[in-house]
Amino acid sequence: MSDALTLPAETRERAGKGASRALRREGRIPAVIYGGKEEPITIHVEEKELVRQLMTGHFMNSIVQIELGKDTIRAIPKDVALHPVSDRPTHADFFRLAKGGKIEVSVPVVFINEEDSPGLKKGGVLNVVRHELELVCENDKIPGEIAIDVTGKEVGDSLHISEIQLPAGSESAITDRDFTIATLVAPSALKRSEEEEEGEEIAADAVEATSQKAEEEGGE
Repeated sequence: MSDALTLPAETRERAGKGASRALRREGRIPAVIYGGKEEPITIHVEEKELVRQLMTGHFMNSIVQIELGKDTIRAIPKDVALHPVSDRPTHADFFRLAKGGKIEVSVPVVFINEEDSPGLKKGGVLNVVRHELELVCENDKIPGEIAIDVTGKEVGDSLHISEIQLPAGSESAITDRDFTIATLVAPSALKRSEEEEEGEEIAADAVEATSQKAEEEGGE
């Protein structure tokens, strides 16, 4: 995972919608820390600091050291609720990382050695099916990203989870199938696929419009 972030916090003495609204008026965001076989802790954090960390782009994929008085709680963000109009954060959930435990996380993938792929050199296109992998990781061994080597890959080749060497302490959360992460396709094939999808959407719209017209005529 990305380097640990530090987030100062204070304990919330009151819960409920009224108390949460009062906190937001003061520039504070209500939050909760749960998991790790311990009781949840209700807290609040400074809105400006939470927004600043959200704007880094990797907050949701980082370990956060939550400073709560003299204690520091190691956690990862699980959810940040945003206001539907202003996009301001309204609530945050953090999952406590217990020592020796495991957690399911989404880890982004990156592709390396593209210059060593004959298919890409010929003008092929990497069609990424999964930009993130769902992994079960040990709490102290959460990777920041998974590097996938495309050396030697030709047009028509696919990359499956079974081919990927996952870091120690990590395993795929999906175990019932050998799913595809990316395929190497010719530009024409990619364009044809997009055109087929567009054609299907147009056909579906036409069927819907016909159905609506029939219903209107039937109701007259």
